[in-house]
Amino acid sequence: MAARQAQLGGRLRRLRQEQKLSQIQMAERLGISASYLNLIEHNQRALTVPVLLRLAQRFDVDLQSFTAEEDARLLSELMEIFADPLFDSHDLKASELKDLIEESPNLSRALLTLYQAYRSAGISSEPREEDDRPLPLGMPTEEVGDFIQSRGNYFPDLESAAEELWRDGAIAMGALGNGGLWNALVNVLATRHAVDVEIVPASQGDTVLRHYDPITRRLSVSEILPLPSRHFHLAHQIALLGHRPLLQKLAAAGKFTTGEADQLALVALANYFAGAVLMPYRAFLDAATLCRYDLDILMRRFGVSFEQVCHRLTALRRPGANGIPFHFLRVDRAGNVTKRFSASSLTIARFGGVCPRWNVFDAFETPGTMRTQISQMPDGVGYFALARTVEAHDRLALTGHNSRRLGRHAISIGCPLAHARELVYADGADLRDEASVPVGVNCRVCERVDCADRINPSPHQRLVVDDNHRSLSFYASAR
Repeated sequence: MAARQAQLGGRLRRLRQEQKLSQIQMAERLGISASYLNLIEHNQRALTVPVLLRLAQRFDVDLQSFTAEEDARLLSELMEIFADPLFDSHDLKASELKDLIEESPNLSRALLTLYQAYRSAGISSEPREEDDRPLPLGMPTEEVGDFIQSRGNYFPDLESAAEELWRDGAIAMGALGNGGLWNALVNVLATRHAVDVEIVPASQGDTVLRHYDPITRRLSVSEILPLPSRHFHLAHQIALLGHRPLLQKLAAAGKFTTGEADQLALVALANYFAGAVLMPYRAFLDAATLCRYDLDILMRRFGVSFEQVCHRLTALRRPGANGIPFHFLRVDRAGNVTKRFSASSLTIARFGGVCPRWNVFDAFETPGTMRTQISQMPDGVGYFALARTVEAHDRLALTGHNSRRLGRHAISIGCPLAHARELVYADGADLRDEASVPVGVNCRVCERVDCADRINPSPHQRLVVDDNHRSLSFYASAR
């Protein structure tokens, strides 16, 4: 817990200075002594929950901006970029980066943007594009992923729009999980948007899963989609037809640098709406809590896929009605991260891959079987994670040649160890620190020099190669 104590003195000091208050004046408004406030500002005392609550009430502060998780994530990302050989001669320490984040969080984020531009060759002396927008600083997928992460993967306006379909009776709760949802969604498209839905046969080599023709107002859905995916595509289309202005407004808040990122954000938000329709917030949270997050039960009760359930669990962030804070990771066999999100405070690497000790990679060894893992990061924080592979037939009803064209992925969701007992999968598990697997973010930032899976030397210690000595890890001699 000492490692997790909020070191937020710099933020509090900046707030006081912005408010043009002395330490005595702010201390009076927070109901503490000026000397105690001074200790907090210099990180010699933690910013406690009661003080945080008074801070929110009396200074109209968003408590999310005063959480240690965001600083920890920013620190990890800065450590990643400064582990690049480009900065080898500067010998920057983690303590220096912590000081930078505390004193200048905006400058810290600007450094991330600059490094992203460097990696993606976004820095250029060429003229700007015709529409005079800035040249792209990164992949559209990265921009949109950062946007969703910054919003905590929770969009209350989309939750309200999805709940409206249930409140006005357009969809009956009894439709969930028993096939009636298809008819209800088809009816919404027909009565509200004058759209006809048809299931179309799949031809050899055809890769189109959903197609909407705005002229004929016909939505075609491929027969190769299983029922959960068909439901999802119908709800996605309802979002685009019935809530496009809202989607555009939310996407505009991301201030993306390319039109491609704008459009990708629109699609991602429509997907969020679809998940909220298939798994309405209150009903889904109640069911998850009651069954102790049994993923198989949730899949059957709501008629959704494994991946859809895992996605939805990361979005249960409603104030006063929170679910367990999960992180989500999807990888392919080559170790490429194809989707990621973290509400658990676990940092998922943006550059240089992820730690091979995470159980998401072990899932490939036992396809279709749920794997559990108790892990501990170098900062001492423990996590409980589940991982399972998803096959092509989980998403598409393909056979023969077509099925071999789609690969296998592994999905992992996890939460801080403190929440593990709320999950049915932790029953009987040894949750002591001694039973945990030591893991890291990736080799570029990990401090575990004695790891047999390390592929690069630690940036935190000088590499000393002894040709007379060889340990389990080649880099264990770094001291």
